[in-house]
Amino acid sequence: MMKTVIELFEKSVKKYANNVLLQEKQDGVYQSFPYQQVYDEVQKVAAGLIALGIKKGDRIGLLAEGRVDWLVSELAMFYAGAINVPLSIKLEASEVAFRLKHSGAKMVLASWTQTDKCEQVFDSLHELQQIVYLDAIENPQKHQLKFDEIKKTGEQALKDDRKRQQLEDLKQSIKPDDVANISYTSGTTADPKGIMLTQQNYAVNVVQANSLMSITENHKTLTILPWDHSFAHTACLYCFMYNGASIACQEIGKTPLETLKNIPKNINEIKPHIMMSVPAFSKAFRKNIEAGIKAKGKTTERLFNFALNIAYAYNGTGNNKGQGSKMLLKPLLNIFDKILFSKIRANFGGNIEFFIGGGALLDIELQRFFAAIGMPVMQGYGLSEASPVISSNALHAVKFGSSGKLVKYMDIKICDNDGDELPIGQKGEIVIKGGNVMLGYWNNPTSTKETIKDGWLYTGDMGYIDKDGFLFVLGRFKSLLIGNDGEKFSPEGIEEAIVDQSKLIDQCMLYNNQNPYTVGFIVPNFKLLKEEVKSQGANIDEETGQKVAIDILSSEINEYKAGGKYEGQFPERWLPATFLVLPEAFTEENKLINSTMKMVRGKIVEYFAEELEYIYTPEAKKPHNNQNYKALKILNK
Repeated sequence: MMKTVIELFEKSVKKYANNVLLQEKQDGVYQSFPYQQVYDEVQKVAAGLIALGIKKGDRIGLLAEGRVDWLVSELAMFYAGAINVPLSIKLEASEVAFRLKHSGAKMVLASWTQTDKCEQVFDSLHELQQIVYLDAIENPQKHQLKFDEIKKTGEQALKDDRKRQQLEDLKQSIKPDDVANISYTSGTTADPKGIMLTQQNYAVNVVQANSLMSITENHKTLTILPWDHSFAHTACLYCFMYNGASIACQEIGKTPLETLKNIPKNINEIKPHIMMSVPAFSKAFRKNIEAGIKAKGKTTERLFNFALNIAYAYNGTGNNKGQGSKMLLKPLLNIFDKILFSKIRANFGGNIEFFIGGGALLDIELQRFFAAIGMPVMQGYGLSEASPVISSNALHAVKFGSSGKLVKYMDIKICDNDGDELPIGQKGEIVIKGGNVMLGYWNNPTSTKETIKDGWLYTGDMGYIDKDGFLFVLGRFKSLLIGNDGEKFSPEGIEEAIVDQSKLIDQCMLYNNQNPYTVGFIVPNFKLLKEEVKSQGANIDEETGQKVAIDILSSEINEYKAGGKYEGQFPERWLPATFLVLPEAFTEENKLINSTMKMVRGKIVEYFAEELEYIYTPEAKKPHNNQNYKALKILNK
């Protein structure tokens, strides 16, 4: 098995020298960068970093969107013996400062959209010596440096035999246990922790992930997830590199919204075979697909829904697809695939074989939907501390609702509260051991000891393994609903179902911390809610209309209770006995969702502390309460 990322990279360069490794939009056209060309650029930058005084073990921040220079920079750091500190472009300047200071970064490389953040905090960071501008800068000051200048310096250094040998000696000194990255957690409950991932962690996890996925040198992907995130980092960049495949960078717009709008265009330009996705993107893709179908009229919509039901029946639970009497549906399904589903796939470039889903749990209904239209989302599971891939569904082994089969070359056990291993089928904490387990948390031995015990990584996630060997992840222990009798339940499945199956509810978070009953925070789709109220002859500007709106939202929740459409889907004690309409949504701006679009529960509880205190009062026991009327008025403004 490979020991370092450098070994992985060099083997691929030797084997796939002329294959396209990266594609990037430049002057409105995608340009191709073969493996050999990327290797040559990496050598220049590595030699340039060494010439600038970078020593083995130095930390360097990298704050940029996914682009050729991102991967070139990281690999160059590795050759120079440095440690990359990848940073999210969604961080505020103060958050960037914390990570650069905590890691003791000597230098930070930043794109044009991010340099202002670095300049704002530069004077407060005494160990930070230079800001490297990946893009153009006029009249740089003493602490500012052009990325192109590093390349030119490196190019000159490589002409010197002694300096070239210095680079070779450094490369040979890189060991499997050398830290490659310090990747920071989101810091949802305390200060962010720096996850130390080694050269071997990445190399091993790439091999592990490839034991489940079939990626060939002919495959292309378009990266729409941030490269600093461990999921895209390993499952996309290094897994595709390992197989000689091609990675296209998403086109960066002038604003985040423009960048988001570039996704459909870029998909049709690249025509990817495989893509990484998170639930937020999967939901958006489905909404766009359904909106397109609806726009074609009632007949097409009814036909599409009928075709979906045929596909659902044929696919079964995924692992029994087309078996037994289901096989009789195949001819009809082929017809629908030709006249309907293939047209949808054409809008995704026409080549999509599957998505790899990660970042958060994906609702089973979404898994069934994408499988039905022939673009299955292979839901996986992992966490940054595990580099991150632990399990995944695959084309040859899928079960809807699960997080798939375990990767090879890794041990797993499900443990009770005392750390004792539980038998198959019983729920407990997911605990793993293997070469993908992090070295620990940077300068945080206490948290390291709490998380890694005798080489085993305690994930903090609850789950179980079924008799067929599929892992079911039930949610974070910290996210669990806890009844006043101590019983625990993961709310994520309920929340996902409510949001996915109700077009009038955009966001939902359930809460119960040893309380008599569970409550819910709801962010409605105000536009659609307003239209629904109007259709019932009321006006949401007035109190009577607000009363109708609350009744409508109540009926959406009650669909999961006795007598409702989804009765029995979840235990009733964990369904919200009452709810509050929130006056604003969970967004990245207010820090209530993170970069992978997951709710940050601790911050939501803190942010809406007054609402949480109110919801357990007698007045709030019924949805028709003052707070809900007030929230609807605020939303209407």
